[in-house]
Amino acid sequence: MMNNAVIKKRSLADEVASALQEQIAKGVYKIGDKLPIEPELMKQYGVGRSTIREAIKTLVNAGLLRVQQGLGTFVESMHVHAAPIDQRLKRANLHDLNEVRQLLEMKIAEKAARYRTAEDISAMQACLDRRLAAANAGQLEQTIDADIAFHTAIATAARNEILSDLYQAVSVHLKKGFAKLYNDTGIFLRSHALHVQLCQAIADQDQKKAWNTVGAIIDNTDK
Repeated sequence: MMNNAVIKKRSLADEVASALQEQIAKGVYKIGDKLPIEPELMKQYGVGRSTIREAIKTLVNAGLLRVQQGLGTFVESMHVHAAPIDQRLKRANLHDLNEVRQLLEMKIAEKAARYRTAEDISAMQACLDRRLAAANAGQLEQTIDADIAFHTAIATAARNEILSDLYQAVSVHLKKGFAKLYNDTGIFLRSHALHVQLCQAIADQDQKKAWNTVGAIIDNTDK
C-alpha cells in the first residue's frame, strides 16, 4: 500500500541553511569564525539576499549562529540546540510534568521559607482563600487558577528569577493538564489542609517542613 504522507518541499532558505550547517559541522567555519558577508554568500549559493537572511535567521534560532549588529554573523556553536523548553513542555505528558513540578516546587518552597516576606505570606494566603472558596463552589477553572497562583506566589517568594520563570513555564501546561484530568474540585478540597500547612511552614521559615509538604501535596495529586 502506498504511503499517503505528504513530503514537504524544502525552500531555498532551508537548502542554504542546511549547506551552512554542514560546513559548520565539518569545521569549515569554526566557533567564533565570521561568515562571509551577504553578497559573497549570495554569489556562493546563487540565491537572493532575502534567502540568505532567512537561512541565517534559521541557524540563529537553532543556536548555531549569532548576529552582532554592525560586525557580522559569527559561529556560536557546532551543534543545534534542543527545542525551546516551552515546546518540550508542550509535548510532555502529565506524569512527566508532575515530576518536573515536584523538583521545582520542593526547591522553590525551601527557598521561599528562607527568603519570604510578610507581603509574600499575605499573597499566598489570599490565593488559598480564593482556592478554597472556588473549590467549595465547585468552580473548577477558578480553583485551578487560584492553585497555580498560590504556587506562583511561592515561586516569587523564593527570590530566584530562573526558578520562578521555570515554574511559570511549567504551570501553563500543568493548568491545561489539570483541566483535562479533573472533572470536579474534590482533589483540591482534599489537599487544602496540606496547602495551608505549606503556607504555614514557609511563614515559620521551616525549610525542611516546606520541602516535605510539597512532596505530600504531589503524592496527593497523583492519587
